[in-house]
Amino acid sequence: MKSIKIASDIIPLGEFKIGLSACLKKVQATGHSLIITQNGRPAGVLLSPVEYDNLVYRKQFIESVEQGLAAAESGEVYSTEEARKMFGQKRVYEKS
Repeated sequence: MKSIKIASDIIPLGEFKIGLSACLKKVQATGHSLIITQNGRPAGVLLSPVEYDNLVYRKQFIESVEQGLAAAESGEVYSTEEARKMFGQKRVYEKS
């Protein structure tokens, strides 16, 4: 995620409503998120679809790594030979 530029990446809700189309184009062109404020406080964030997908992928990856670490810490591990057998059986099952 790109860093926020205070001068250009924060916009009041009223200004956002008036220039919605321009805001969408800017977010897509620059890749910068746009922080929308209401009564001077952050109220929402507009992201490009690519940035959103990246955040979702990153979150899923981190959760997967955390699951693996938790499983390893609790002793849920397999030897290389056990893993090969499991994957070999799965491939035979999937082909059937």
